[in-house]
Amino acid sequence: MIGLLQRVSQAAVTVAGREVAAIGPGLLVLVGVQPADTEAAADRLLSRLLDYRVFPDADGRMNHSLRTTGGGLLLVPQFTLAADTTRGLRPSFTSAAPPELGRALFEYLATHARSDHPTVGTGVFGADMQVSLINEGPVTFWLETHPKS
Repeated sequence: MIGLLQRVSQAAVTVAGREVAAIGPGLLVLVGVQPADTEAAADRLLSRLLDYRVFPDADGRMNHSLRTTGGGLLLVPQFTLAADTTRGLRPSFTSAAPPELGRALFEYLATHARSDHPTVGTGVFGADMQVSLINEGPVTFWLETHPKS
């Protein structure tokens, strides 16, 4: 699974003119699912999202995680993260998971995030979403977990 995480002071998702989720300080994570991904990959991604040290300490060093700061987590499904862009001028989505698998693993990730963290919001799988954010830093990291062989 792919998680493009951004440290934010605020972020929100709107669908059809209605805000469906919003957070204050925390992480906005765009989530991509690939065909070989599993629940174990989702578990590893969630663990990394909650424990990845991207928030500053008193000295300005990235020593605090979302788990220690208690900030919000906003998960947004984005199948385009798994696109193959190695050839031509148009992305191929053959490297993205089929919609059924993508939806199942995104919902699995969101459900487990809600049980492990106090403030979790989500975008809507398959919807045309508008995502707004204020990226702090800017701080953006690409995290990818792979199924165990």
